[in-house]
Amino acid sequence: MATGISILKPLGYQRSKQCGYCKTDNGNSSYYMSCDNMRIDHYQELMDRGWRRSGTTYYKPDLSRSCCPHYTIRLKGADFKAKKEQRSAINKLNDFVLGPEYKRKAAMLCPQSRDAKRQKRDKFDVTEAAHRAEYSRLPRPEGKRTGKSIEPAHKFEVTLEGDSCTQEKHEVMLRYQTKIHKDPESRWTEASFQRFLCNGLNRQTLKIKGKTMKLGSYHQCYRLDGKLVAVGVLDLMPHAVSSVYLFYDPDYQGWDWGKISALHEIAFTLEKGYQYYYMGYYIHTIPKMRYKGRFEPSFLLDPESLEWHSLDNEFRQKLDIRKYVSVSADQKTATSVDAIRLLVQDASPEQHKSYQPHKKESSSKGDSDYEVDSDISDIDDTDIPQGSLFDYNMPGILTKKEMKKLEPNLGHMGLLVRTSLVELEDIRGWEDWKIDEPNTIKGIAAELIAATGPKLLEDSALALF
Repeated sequence: MATGISILKPLGYQRSKQCGYCKTDNGNSSYYMSCDNMRIDHYQELMDRGWRRSGTTYYKPDLSRSCCPHYTIRLKGADFKAKKEQRSAINKLNDFVLGPEYKRKAAMLCPQSRDAKRQKRDKFDVTEAAHRAEYSRLPRPEGKRTGKSIEPAHKFEVTLEGDSCTQEKHEVMLRYQTKIHKDPESRWTEASFQRFLCNGLNRQTLKIKGKTMKLGSYHQCYRLDGKLVAVGVLDLMPHAVSSVYLFYDPDYQGWDWGKISALHEIAFTLEKGYQYYYMGYYIHTIPKMRYKGRFEPSFLLDPESLEWHSLDNEFRQKLDIRKYVSVSADQKTATSVDAIRLLVQDASPEQHKSYQPHKKESSSKGDSDYEVDSDISDIDDTDIPQGSLFDYNMPGILTKKEMKKLEPNLGHMGLLVRTSLVELEDIRGWEDWKIDEPNTIKGIAAELIAATGPKLLEDSALALF
C-alpha cells in the first residue's frame, strides 16, 4: 500500500467555459493535477478531501464557484438499507436470468423450510441478492428423471478483472457513449477509452489486518450468455470501494444497470471488508444525479471542514434553497442549528424552487434516465484566472497562514529533475520566493499542497515538465 513516490504534476486552478452537466455557459472551477503513478494511500487521502480522478488527471472542484456543485458522497456498507426500487431492479434481473422453469424445478429438488422462506421474504440481503443468479454460485441439482443438472434460462457471470483495454470493452463503451450520451464516435477512440477508463491506479494484493485485499483499479464485468453487457470501473483502496464509471450495451438498457451495479458493488464492499462505498459526486442541481442519494444512509463531505454529514431531509432542503452548502460554515454563522432549520422552514415556495434543475425530472425509473459522472472538461477549454490560489478562498484548501506553518516541511519535498530527485529547498532562490507567488516554484508547490493536503508532503514529488 505504501510503496513508491507519487510524482505530481500541478496543472493549477482552472475554470471551464461550459458545464459538462447542465450544458450552460456558467462553467465550473477546479484545481487540477496529473499523476501517472499515484499511490493508493495518497488517493484515499485525496478522495476524503473532495478529489476524484479521470484517467491520470485528478481534480478538486471549487464548489463555491460552480453552477452544479459536486459533493463527495459515500455510505458504510454494513449500514446500507435497500429501498423497494433497488430491490425490484436486481430481483427483476435475477428472475429473468433464472427463468420460471428453473425456479420451479429448483423449488422441487431443493425445498426450503417455511422459516427460510419467511426470512428471505422479510429481510433483503444485498450479498445474497447479488449472487442469486450468478452461474458460478447457482445450485444446479440433478433432475430425478433425467439425471441431468437443471440449468437457468440464461448464464449470468460477474467477474472482477484488471482495468485493461480490450476490443470487447471498447466496443461496448463506444456504443454506450454514442447511443446513450449522443457523443460522436470520433471522441471515443481506443486511445481515449484507454486514457479515460484504463490503466488507472496500480493493482496489488496485500494482507491488511489479516485480510487479503485487492487494491488499485479494476473492471467489474457483467456477461449474459457469454456476451459483455456492462462494465463498472472501480478503484479499490484500503477502506473503500470507489465507483469511477459505469457503461453498458444500449441493447440492454431496459435493465436498471445503475442500481444493479451499485448493489453488486455494495455487496463486494461488504464481502471483501472495504467498509465504505463511494459513488463519486452527488449533484443536487441535476435530478438525474440524485439517485445516488437514494442509497441510504449516505453522507456528504463538508467542503470546508472535510467532515461527513448525513444526507437527510434537512440537508436536502438546504440544497433546494442554496446550491452551495457547508454545514460547518452554517454552524459558525448561525446563532444556532435551530436558526438553520427555521431558514429552511420559513423559505417561500419560490426560494425552494430557486435552484431547481435545468431539465424537468423524468418520471421513468429506468437507468437510461440516470447520468453517471461525466468526463471532466478538456483542459484546453478552460480559463486560468490571475493571482494566487490563496486569493480565491476555495473551500477545503489550506489557507496561506496554514501553509506558512508548513513552509519548512515544503522545502523537503522532492522535485523531479530529469531522472533525479532534489529537495526544493536546495533550489537557488527558494528562500527569496513567497508561497503566494504563483509563478515561482515555491508558489506552485504551496498551491499543490494546499489543495491536496499536508499528508501528500510524505512520499511525493513535484514534476514541472
